Amino acid sequence: MSDVQSGSRRLLGRLKLALEEPAEGQERLDRITRLIAAEIGTPVCSIYLFRDSDTLELCATEGLKPESVHQTRMRLGEGLVGRVALSAKPINTGNAPAEPGFRYMPETGEEIYSAFLGVPIQRLGERMGVLVVQSKDRTAYSEDDVYAIEVVAMVLAEMAELGAFVGEGAAMAAPHKHPVMLRGNCGQDGAAEGNVLLHEPRVVVTNPFSDDAEAELSRLRTAVDQLRVSVDEMLMGVEGGDKDQREVLEAYRMFANSKGWLRRMEADINRGLSAEAAVEKEQTAARSRMEQVPDPYLRERLHDLDDLSNRLLRLLTGQGTDTGAEMPQDPVLVARNIGPGELLAYGRALRGIVLEEGSVGSHAAVIARALAIPLVINAERITTEALNGDHILVDGDQGIVHLRPEETVASAFRDKMAMATKAQERYASIRRVPATTVYGPTIRLDMNAGLMADLPSLRSSGAEGVGLFRTELQFLVRTKFPRRSELAALYSRVLDAANGKRVVFRTLDIGSDKVLPYMKPQDEPNPALGWRAIRVGLDKPGVLRMQLQALIRAARGRPLTIMFPFVAQADEFHTAKKYLLGELERERRFGHPLPRTLEIGAMLETPSLAFASKQFFESADFISVGGNDLKQFFFAADRENERVRRRYDTLNVSFLTFLEWIVMRCKETRTPLSFCGEDAGRPVEALCFAAMGFRTLSMRPASIGPVKHLLRRSNLAELREVIDEARASGQQSVRPAVMDWLHQQG
Repeated sequence: MSDVQSGSRRLLGRLKLALEEPAEGQERLDRITRLIAAEIGTPVCSIYLFRDSDTLELCATEGLKPESVHQTRMRLGEGLVGRVALSAKPINTGNAPAEPGFRYMPETGEEIYSAFLGVPIQRLGERMGVLVVQSKDRTAYSEDDVYAIEVVAMVLAEMAELGAFVGEGAAMAAPHKHPVMLRGNCGQDGAAEGNVLLHEPRVVVTNPFSDDAEAELSRLRTAVDQLRVSVDEMLMGVEGGDKDQREVLEAYRMFANSKGWLRRMEADINRGLSAEAAVEKEQTAARSRMEQVPDPYLRERLHDLDDLSNRLLRLLTGQGTDTGAEMPQDPVLVARNIGPGELLAYGRALRGIVLEEGSVGSHAAVIARALAIPLVINAERITTEALNGDHILVDGDQGIVHLRPEETVASAFRDKMAMATKAQERYASIRRVPATTVYGPTIRLDMNAGLMADLPSLRSSGAEGVGLFRTELQFLVRTKFPRRSELAALYSRVLDAANGKRVVFRTLDIGSDKVLPYMKPQDEPNPALGWRAIRVGLDKPGVLRMQLQALIRAARGRPLTIMFPFVAQADEFHTAKKYLLGELERERRFGHPLPRTLEIGAMLETPSLAFASKQFFESADFISVGGNDLKQFFFAADRENERVRRRYDTLNVSFLTFLEWIVMRCKETRTPLSFCGEDAGRPVEALCFAAMGFRTLSMRPASIGPVKHLLRRSNLAELREVIDEARASGQQSVRPAVMDWLHQQG
């Protein structure tokens, strides 16, 4: 064993003894700083811990003024300590005052120390603090010292997770005990109260130390061999199958067989870490690199390494993904991210969903909307903060999560849920009456759907039909391309469930944020404007024709309505329509029953289509405005980007004027027109669309009651005057004027 390994083992051995002795949290931290300073041979050792998400506090020190403990604080990124915490990388310098961002803190008495080494205390991407050593020498610390301090920081993070530094006089609050409020983004509105169900329960390393390096090395190598065998078995499972799946698993196998990966973990064990701690140290380093890498491909590969580390930890600890824990009552699913198939496996049992990652257009968000389950996305730290069974409140309307809430917060939240329930009961009384406005027209209200599970809502919500059936969900939840017979059977069941009501089937809308797991993803700088929807169908006509055949066969003599998505120019629609009519003729020649009637429409989601020729509007049986995409292209505001998407109001004068132009074009050719999207389900926006001339709106089932309630109490002619006056006055949005008018109406 080298001198470096021997020194590290000695330091970890003494650290283990110090942590095993009975003591309160503050006393333990004080012991650790004294121990490290003595072992490293440095006059100063300090531990800074986070008091909140962006404030570091000096919690223990050997060498600095004792009175500065719990008094010295700095923001994330402030000073060298704050820089280490922000970057999650060590800073090692012999001349600290000359470093960019250096901040002198006179209350600590650190002005006499030039050398500075700070390393982050972190666990799997969660920042916990910074471990610092300082000396008077004007030389940087050695690589051996850096490694030793990094190993100690890793052990501190593990012990902090286990609650080693809490208690009387605690330097840290007990983990997973106190209330936490997390802000994310709205993925699906609604509110839910329940108990946490972790999709992938965290693996807990209970002993980071090793007394027998050879035994730990043997355990690690055995587990790595098992991991490699499991990856090989996964590869054999796709032998001769999907090429893209195989490529992903080949990259997976490359990581599993990486000699460098194994060598680094073996070196950590030789320096005194247990096999589990060595794996987690490498995993933490990979997570840290992941946060710094902008390239999406490299980030995906680091995700692979992260997943392999999780598998290896489960093999070492025996903590499998199936822990045997029962699903809690009123489960709220918490995960970093989740695929559509996995989410559907949980089904409607879930009360809510909270994701650490995700986007408003992700597979998970699409499924959550289809199941009407409140969803919050981008809730940072939720998987590290939450434990199975924790009490949790999910506010999908505001994008807020309350974990282990105080009773006053929970009580206020329940009041809000009770009010929403009462409102829904009120809407149930108008379920079967039409949405007829005061002295004005009747507005048709349809629902959006994408799963068979949605169809019972067609009756209970009061919807007159399905204005959008998303056919891509059936492709997203499969691991391989569905067969025509499977699709025909599914579409037939949808029509059966609709019981004669109109169903608008949108053809496959993939690409952008909806990537099929068995199709090679396209490397596009801006996928929202790239190869997607009808563009994929026209470039892969075999796929489009197969789906059209399935839809025709599903109709079996019943009316059939088909809509092509993301049409940007008339030729795309004409070509797709030609394919459909060709398949209809083919089915006629084979003697198969044809649809009794056939409607062929287009989604208007790009501004260009609004200016297509008159012949296009005449050739389309109907037009449906796809509000979500149209708004983002109209305002040049990515709807996945929270910094810009909320800056643009649907009731902006320019957008309403553009919608008015579309209404006028359709009136000119007598082409039926509808508005489909999230905004159609917002009562005020829906009312304004009706005032601008839309006579059909399609929305999620839960929105039909509130929209109908407001429409039945409103005079569209009066509202149109209010809108026109606001437009003429030069206001940017008509919303203030509309809201004033609504308040006057009571």
